[in-house]
Amino acid sequence: MQVFCDLQVDVNGEEVFMVDKRTLASFSGRFSKLFGNLKEDSRNLKVVFHDFPGGAEGFELVARFCYNEGRTEITPANVVLLNCAARFMEMESDGLRPSLLNQTKKSLDGISFWSWSELLVALKECQDLLSASSSSIILDKVLDCVLGRIASPIVASSYTSSSENSSFKCSSDTRSSYSWRNNFSQVSWWFEDLLFLNIDIIDRVIKMMIRQRFDHPTISKFLFCYQRSRFLNASPTQKCKVTEVIIKLFSLLDRSSLSCKLLFDIFRVASSLKISKYCKSILENLIGSQLDQATIDFLLLPSPQRKGYMYDVNLVLRLVKAFCNEGRSCCLSPVRLRKVASLVDSYLVEVAADFHLNPSKFGALVMLLPDSARESHDRLFQAIDIYLEVHGGLHEAEKMGICCALNYAKLSTDALRHLARNSKFPSRIAIQAFINQQSKLENLLEGQKHLDTFSGSLSAEESINEKENSDQMLLYAKRLNLPRKAEQLDVQLQGMQCRVTELEKFCGIMQTQIGNIPRTRLSSLGNNARFLPKLCS
Repeated sequence: MQVFCDLQVDVNGEEVFMVDKRTLASFSGRFSKLFGNLKEDSRNLKVVFHDFPGGAEGFELVARFCYNEGRTEITPANVVLLNCAARFMEMESDGLRPSLLNQTKKSLDGISFWSWSELLVALKECQDLLSASSSSIILDKVLDCVLGRIASPIVASSYTSSSENSSFKCSSDTRSSYSWRNNFSQVSWWFEDLLFLNIDIIDRVIKMMIRQRFDHPTISKFLFCYQRSRFLNASPTQKCKVTEVIIKLFSLLDRSSLSCKLLFDIFRVASSLKISKYCKSILENLIGSQLDQATIDFLLLPSPQRKGYMYDVNLVLRLVKAFCNEGRSCCLSPVRLRKVASLVDSYLVEVAADFHLNPSKFGALVMLLPDSARESHDRLFQAIDIYLEVHGGLHEAEKMGICCALNYAKLSTDALRHLARNSKFPSRIAIQAFINQQSKLENLLEGQKHLDTFSGSLSAEESINEKENSDQMLLYAKRLNLPRKAEQLDVQLQGMQCRVTELEKFCGIMQTQIGNIPRTRLSSLGNNARFLPKLCS
């Protein structure tokens, strides 16, 4: 058949083809519409395409199909390109001539028989030719098959990464520079094979995984791997987009599937980027929901620029509030609350020595958690003590605003004694601590009066310590110019000392009686014997 090349086709500015317009128009509805009303002898025609799918390569495949009377080889490597080009050129069947579009659809019907590496090649073609944001039947079909292979336990046990056992090689150099090969398992064997995908396709893939109920911890691990690999050669703008999309995807996962440590890693990266306030708020809420898993090192982040204090106190305030808000929406266990309280106390001890931390910020940290969150207030007292030591010029009202968080009933005897003698604390706080210490001692001695015969007693050493503590408390009360109160305490403490002396004598008698009990009598009690407590030493 004689072919006349009477048409120039400029494809995307890449290459100019000389073709026969009648040959192409017989298979292409688009060309048929263009040249249907032209005279047969029309020459020197030129068609310019600016957005032909696949550029010069795509047009050449279409031209070969037309010149071969509707025959061409369709493979997993070119089926996506041929399908896109056929749609662009409107190469549907009219019942008379073969249709390239129908042939590509028929080829896609056998996608379930493709190998894993062939699926990846087709997926890469979809990424290059199709927009992830627009609806695409062929992209959905390829992704469905890819996810089906990932979810299949048989495939997971028999397939390894395609970069080792197939001809598929990702064009991105991130695969060669960042590898998790040694950490692969049956649930993560596919991680490295999908790292070439752009963030738009990843967004679509992960949302499909969530709808199909994939394992959320596995999804979160993949997203962390993806973020690290994409950052190796990305521009700041690309890093920002990747981070924002990943944060939004994290918000769709179960909170328990997210690692607190890795979330903090993402936060450190995000802090250096100009991500939106909305995404930053989402990330902080995610971290806050897992704050009971954090350690003190996670929280010791430097403060933003132009802030005088050393650590980012505002961030910790927001994270703890996010944790508490999470607890209001679901049942927050006391164990988790106590872990966060312990973490906050450790943070308070660290930041208390910062000379530039103002009282309002420190007070906000102190008052952040409810009283029920702490079983003991000793660490809280330690932090306040350090802060008052460093910030010696505070007014009485500022000190009271900080110290009002202390619960004296949750302070140990040693902490109460130290507080009562501490001149850095407001006088009202010291007096209250003194009164609480006295009350604890009175309750202790009152309880001793009702002990059973074998319930134990104070040791001689403890008695001496209590006497010394009582003398110190009395002297401190006198130094505070409280003569009347001191007199009353003097009388009360003398009575307490007499009772302690009586208890010491009782201890001695009990020790003698226990020593006279024959061993044979104790051993005859057998396995059901109740062993007597050690009363005195």
